[in-house]
Amino acid sequence: MTDSSVREFKMPDVGEGLTEAEILKWYVQPGDTVTDGQVVCEVETAKAAVELPIPYDGVVRELYFPEGTTVDVGTSIIAVAVGGGAAAEPAQEAVEETAAAPAAAPAATTDAVEEKKPEARQPVLVGYGVSTSSTRRRPRKGAQAPAQEAPAAAAIQAEMNGHGPAAPATRERPLAKPPVRKLAKDLGVDLATVTPTGPDGVITREDVHAAVASTQAAEPQAAPAAQAPATPAASPAPAAVSYDTARETRVPVKGVRKATAAAMVGSAFTAPHVTEFVTVDVTRTMKLVEELKQDNEFAGLRVNPLLLIAKALLVAIRRNPDINASWDEAAQEIVVKHYVNLGIAAATPRGLIVPNIKDAHARTLPQLAESLGELVSTAREGKTSPAAMQGGTVTITNVGVFGVDTGTPILNPGESAILAVGAIKLQPWVHKGKVKPRQVTTLALSFDHRLVDGELGSKVLADVAAILEQPKRLLTWA
Repeated sequence: MTDSSVREFKMPDVGEGLTEAEILKWYVQPGDTVTDGQVVCEVETAKAAVELPIPYDGVVRELYFPEGTTVDVGTSIIAVAVGGGAAAEPAQEAVEETAAAPAAAPAATTDAVEEKKPEARQPVLVGYGVSTSSTRRRPRKGAQAPAQEAPAAAAIQAEMNGHGPAAPATRERPLAKPPVRKLAKDLGVDLATVTPTGPDGVITREDVHAAVASTQAAEPQAAPAAQAPATPAASPAPAAVSYDTARETRVPVKGVRKATAAAMVGSAFTAPHVTEFVTVDVTRTMKLVEELKQDNEFAGLRVNPLLLIAKALLVAIRRNPDINASWDEAAQEIVVKHYVNLGIAAATPRGLIVPNIKDAHARTLPQLAESLGELVSTAREGKTSPAAMQGGTVTITNVGVFGVDTGTPILNPGESAILAVGAIKLQPWVHKGKVKPRQVTTLALSFDHRLVDGELGSKVLADVAAILEQPKRLLTWA
């Protein structure tokens, strides 16, 4: 044995239930020395860009994927040579144990055969591999085919034997992760015909696409030989579609943008949306914003109209708590939340994200200003964590920053309401019986009509408008 071992760091699930991530940038190269906690790469998931730290010391031996590659969760992405063979990662020990299994099998047990077989893939955490499980099979009575095995292997064997009795040469089930299996099913590819290139014989997305490409390449050669009348053909694969490269640009939909598209479609066609509008004179609110900027309590903090709009919405929710809820489809129940995680829609170079301020209802105005400032700056830097985008209850989207008067926003999935704030402009307005130029904006509130009826939605929107028209209500209604 050498005085070093190789640890393979696997793509972790950096969010909840994510299945893949794209490698944006490598910060290390083969031969570089790394230490425990050092960031080795940046990846983009369906929720955010995240930096991954390595959990041990050593020297980079190999980078398994180049930048720009989308990798399934649980797949090894980097190999690091570390000192001390005894400290080998569980995943590496599993490989070594599998390789040594024939020699280590008990010689005295003639009815137990150790089968060398790739491990079943299991979810992993950062820096930890999967535990190994020994799979033993015993011959059937009167046959040499295995019959007794561990529960997981038994299920696999049952699936393989579903169309007839087992035979000694039963074909192994191809190894592939669920997303890859779905891709193969969608493209009509039999995984048994695909040549795997992934670690431990696992079929990757690239393998499936390669199989499709080879099939398409073979079809034109066979066409001349068959002069029979043409039959209806399957729809061409997307890759075969041509377009004018000089006048068109195609942008792959992935990462945050892909997740946002899927979430918006799901929300739009799941929750029955209702949107109501109100136009309000916010002149007094704008004056209060200017006064707060001079207040020592807000020194160094970002004070803008969004701060008071957020506070107005929180007060309106306190007065109408039933709007702060979610729909439990499985239990057929409405879940009323006694806390407000206030989401703020933010446009970033990677797409629209909605981080939220946890327990915003319990924050003072200066604390809310501080949280809003941190949320916006973090989003602009692309450093928003997946945790910051989970658990929101209601959302504000400020379309006014783009000069837009208002809109009909789509609910963030799982939330009950979203408030759109339009541009604040000087407009002619009847004030104290006279037409005067006043600061005016239009608010739009979309809500889930399963949870919120017209009366409740109208009350919330009217309360927000009343506070912005007379900000002293922040004191009298709080």
